Amino acid sequence: MTIGVALYPPESGNTVDIVVGQARQAAEAGLRTAWFGQRFDYDAIALAGIVGREVPGLTVGTSAVPIFPRHPILISSQAQTSQAAAHGRFRLGLALGSRTMSESVFGVPYERPIARLREFLVALRSLLETGGAEFTGETLTARTSMPAAVPGADPAPPVLVAAMAPQALRVTGELADGTLPLLAGPRTLGEHIVPEITAAAERAGRPAPRVVAFVAGVVTDDVDAAREAAARQTAFYDRVPSYRRVIELEGAVKAADLVEIGDEAAIAAAVRRYFDAGATEVVLTQTDLAGDAGRLRTWKLLGELAGG
Repeated sequence: MTIGVALYPPESGNTVDIVVGQARQAAEAGLRTAWFGQRFDYDAIALAGIVGREVPGLTVGTSAVPIFPRHPILISSQAQTSQAAAHGRFRLGLALGSRTMSESVFGVPYERPIARLREFLVALRSLLETGGAEFTGETLTARTSMPAAVPGADPAPPVLVAAMAPQALRVTGELADGTLPLLAGPRTLGEHIVPEITAAAERAGRPAPRVVAFVAGVVTDDVDAAREAAARQTAFYDRVPSYRRVIELEGAVKAADLVEIGDEAAIAAAVRRYFDAGATEVVLTQTDLAGDAGRLRTWKLLGELAGG
């Protein structure tokens, strides 16, 4: 089983040094992958590339970089640079983001998101696979007047999209290498996400898509305290329509209901449910809900599962 963790920079200290140290701990525990979300402070693609270079054997990826305030030529340059740094162990995760984030933060109109995703992926695939682009669409233009390939960035990094709704899944299955669902429980994964993206990939003649399921969870004996922390950390998702949809599809009331908290047996069973539902990889997030002791206990279990 391919199992990984999401890593989060600290509030103080040197971000890069501390995250590299965390990644070494994860690798020593037997974990296979480390993932980095995009925030307003560090650059996720750059940080993943640094970790990939510093921690040999650990596959790294972003989950996920919003496409609206960004351009495929620049994303391709960043992704190829990190792929070269990680010697082929980098995976590029993208996201549509949200209207609120795009318009209120960046001042970029959140218009025709599905068309934008399609055109972004078409241009990006050309850049990553051929080293150039000559694309004019309705939402973006990407033309390279000089070579855009980065020597050493082989193979072309896989592109995954944090797609969970039907239209986004169809475009992702057709043009990308897989999806990165978050807060999509096993029922939603098995009954909605996996069938939709798999059918789209088959129609496009593409390989079976990767389904990297991001699952919030931690091993701890103090379940009540962890649940309180989970409620605080996941409340944001209750206000985002795309997450509300998958929460409701799972039969849950709020995002915190989907956080897996318990002892080793409980978390191991939860991880297996996601694989049984069609995930090709499971990544645990929020493993710090019970502090460093809970995080390390969780990583130890996940490493054992990955090795088994």
